[in-house]
Amino acid sequence: MSFSIKQSCLASCMNATNCGLHKRSPLTICRSSFSPSLNLENSPKRTNLSVSKPLHVSSIESIGKEKRPAFLCKAYEADKSQPIEATGVEVKTEAAKRVKIGIYFATWWALNVVFNIYNKKVLNAYPYPWLTSTLSLACGSLMMLISWATRIAETPKTDFEFWKTLFPVAVAHTIGHVAATVSMSKVAVSFTHIIKSGEPAFSVLVSRFLLGETFPPSVYLSLVPIIGGCALAAVTELNFNVTGFMGAMISNLAFVFRNIFSKKGMKGKSVSGMNYYACLSLLSLLILAPFAVAVEGPQMWAAGWQKALSEIGPQFVWWVAAQSIFYHLYNQVSYMSLDEISPLTFSIGNTMKRISVIVSSIIIFHTPVQPVNALGAAIAVLGTFLYSQAKA
Repeated sequence: MSFSIKQSCLASCMNATNCGLHKRSPLTICRSSFSPSLNLENSPKRTNLSVSKPLHVSSIESIGKEKRPAFLCKAYEADKSQPIEATGVEVKTEAAKRVKIGIYFATWWALNVVFNIYNKKVLNAYPYPWLTSTLSLACGSLMMLISWATRIAETPKTDFEFWKTLFPVAVAHTIGHVAATVSMSKVAVSFTHIIKSGEPAFSVLVSRFLLGETFPPSVYLSLVPIIGGCALAAVTELNFNVTGFMGAMISNLAFVFRNIFSKKGMKGKSVSGMNYYACLSLLSLLILAPFAVAVEGPQMWAAGWQKALSEIGPQFVWWVAAQSIFYHLYNQVSYMSLDEISPLTFSIGNTMKRISVIVSSIIIFHTPVQPVNALGAAIAVLGTFLYSQAKA
């Protein structure tokens, strides 16, 4: 319905408009339409309703007072909103998170350096990499079982499907762990980690030819210094050993498949990084133990143990315990850090970890290094860093 007023009132309104609206009537009426029908009960004269000339009330003003709309619509919640400003609590929270990540990284690198030092000491005196690898997994598994039993750590909620998807990850992890230990039993720690810095090249090649993934040109270009640096370091290595070189290469390939299986199988699983690695250690231990017995056997282990004790003394027992404990701890911290950082940040941290291991092992074990060999290592590590940036 709409309003219609008498001709005199309409003419007055039109005249007021033509005069430039010097004076406005108390009630100004303009065109529009209303859904309901309305009666102006308070008007001096009764108005007639009509649909022929739709009009609407634009505003009601008080005579002699400041113009004020009769109806004022407000969005209450919008009026209440205020500009969002960073509070002191938020700044402190962000700073605390950065400090936490920094502590994770420093702990991760330090534990990894200590593990590699004791692992190499054990392998020099006790060259049984299959048993050494088994002891590392057994120690970590025992530590986590005790933590769950005493409720120091929260027990993970798992089911058959979880262990089923974890199995291929554990197989790849077991192969990579044993292969790396075999490599370090034959060559210097620094050389093993130089070759292992070529893992991104394996990742790209496997993803491209087996999974059909494509990458931008910058990723492929970053592989050139990785492959070239590793090749230069291998050619100029003074104590080159085929078994040690192949062990590091197999370890790279196995860990690439571990990462692929982990990404595909563990989507949507609500298990923390610490518990995820604990479950991975338990399953890997069950896989590795029978093979360790078959390859080396208790008789070889016993004979080698007596020889190591006679040559090194009781501190050899501490070396074995230390390499087993620190292996689990550094892996556990690395998986815990994954809960706090992005994969790119983790990749950069892993690159810096290799640098710390290479440098510290050369210093501690007095590993002879030629300038060309050092140049190859630097190029390979730089290529790994460029790869992580290109992947971003």
